[in-house]
Amino acid sequence: MKTIPVRTTYLEMNSRPADNTRPADDGIAIVHAQRPTVAFYRFLYEGVGRDFQWVDRTMISDETLRAIIGDDRVEVHVLYADGTPAGYAELDRREDGQIELAYFGLMPEFRGKGLGRYLLNWAVHKAWSYEPKRFWVHTCELDHPAALPTYLEAGFAIYDEQILDQPMP
Repeated sequence: MKTIPVRTTYLEMNSRPADNTRPADDGIAIVHAQRPTVAFYRFLYEGVGRDFQWVDRTMISDETLRAIIGDDRVEVHVLYADGTPAGYAELDRREDGQIELAYFGLMPEFRGKGLGRYLLNWAVHKAWSYEPKRFWVHTCELDHPAALPTYLEAGFAIYDEQILDQPMP
């Protein structure tokens, strides 16, 4: 499989930020998809990540993916806009003392409307409700151009950068 070098930035929070989450607009809801089906999860993952070369979860079997998203310590929170899935935030609590924002993003039709900031602020405060020592995320130069500035604005701080080989199917 072909790979390309990609700059990956790692960010973290080590304390709970101030709550600046605005109330949801009418028609906006975030729903915890408890034990989502593999098909629904792949719909979210591919819908959000298609434009950004997300491939990690497309290269694993349904059985492996089912084990990940079926774990009670992995939470998939789906943003709905007027009843339509608009994006999601995946919180991975499998490592003691820390939470990873494993996947986060919006479907293409919902980008540029402020929903990403809303969902991220919601996810930050949801993660801190578990009182971790650390909440972290990584992003890369293939992600949406607003990803890194949005994470920084939300209170994350950069702790590492690396050039990694990204598979390109």
